[in-house]
Amino acid sequence: MSAPELKRSVTLPFLILYGVGTMVGAGFYALMGKVVGEAGMAAPLAFVLTGLLAAVSACSFAELSSRFPVSAGAAQYVREGFRNIPLSTVTGWLVILTGVVSAATMTVAVVGFLRDAMPLNDVVGILLFAAAMTAIAAWGVGESVAVVTVITVVEVGALVYVFGINARALADLPARLPEFWPSVSTGGWVGIFAAAFLSFYAFIGFEDMVNMAEEVKDVRRTMPTAVIASIALTTFLYVAVIVVAVLAIPAETLVGSATPVAELARASGWMSTTGVWVVSLLTGINGALVQVIMASRVAYGMAKRGQAPGWMGIVNPATRTPVRATILMGAIVAALALFFPLTTLAKTTSAIILLIFAGVNLALWRVKGRDPDPDGDGPRYPRALPLAGFAICIAVLAFQGWLLL
Repeated sequence: MSAPELKRSVTLPFLILYGVGTMVGAGFYALMGKVVGEAGMAAPLAFVLTGLLAAVSACSFAELSSRFPVSAGAAQYVREGFRNIPLSTVTGWLVILTGVVSAATMTVAVVGFLRDAMPLNDVVGILLFAAAMTAIAAWGVGESVAVVTVITVVEVGALVYVFGINARALADLPARLPEFWPSVSTGGWVGIFAAAFLSFYAFIGFEDMVNMAEEVKDVRRTMPTAVIASIALTTFLYVAVIVVAVLAIPAETLVGSATPVAELARASGWMSTTGVWVVSLLTGINGALVQVIMASRVAYGMAKRGQAPGWMGIVNPATRTPVRATILMGAIVAALALFFPLTTLAKTTSAIILLIFAGVNLALWRVKGRDPDPDGDGPRYPRALPLAGFAICIAVLAFQGWLLL
């Protein structure tokens, strides 16, 4: 009797919402004010530019996911591109590291939100929350994706709601449209590019989708479509919200606020503090759950290829999920949240993710050099595109380093 495999049950609509859910959240909420601070009224243009920059790397992930539709994702892409197993193994463990650190950071945040509303011991809260996320991730891919989808609908709905209640500000758009285009003489484009590099982190997350490859129906068609569609929808949502934000609220207010989206909601008088609290809580839950799912799937995919302990590649016959790998990831998340200072680790994860992006882009460039047009379904982009993606990732990394100087 053959060993059980992951269950292919995820369809295109759910995968798109899953992808949007990996991107929309804390990154946008935290960065909105900073982007306005760099670009001013041209902040919407900065987000359009960022969406285009992120789409270049997304195209690389989309093509590679159709060529190599496996759960190991970036680790497998690097293995195929460089034909270097140690480099592939390091890449895979780095992906897992970014996932568990992000999940632990979200866990601490969620417990903090809950502590604001009820008496809760930190240790008990962290253990209970980590156990709940692990249980949902191990329950079944259909069930866990459904949970992510429901929360994503609430998150997106909150942003659509914020847009809607401030939509009256769009009446000023025709008269103020020239303000959205920067002046060359005043160096406005410098601010736009600075804002674009800064806001790149609000688009990180789409790379998690490819690790679901062995649980997606008609993966060679579905996965590439979902990756590009989720980037497009996220960009549209961000730009729509930032347009009404800069029209409805003075830029200095947005820049000075730690929670500019909440500021936008409160300015309209339509969203209570409780509403903001609920959305923030759900954002943390979604972020943690997605990362636990992602890390367990990468570990599973690596184990199947001999790059991680074999027991991590065992699929439970009842749930059709890698339960052992999922439990391990949940335990690591709890340990990190309880015993490690996460601030420094969390700051380094974005740099690690960009290095992984750069490696994946370069891997596709090498793969296309050997096999430019293989048989099978899926997109085929010009070979220059992944090289451009590599350059963009290095530029964003360099900009981040410049900010730290």
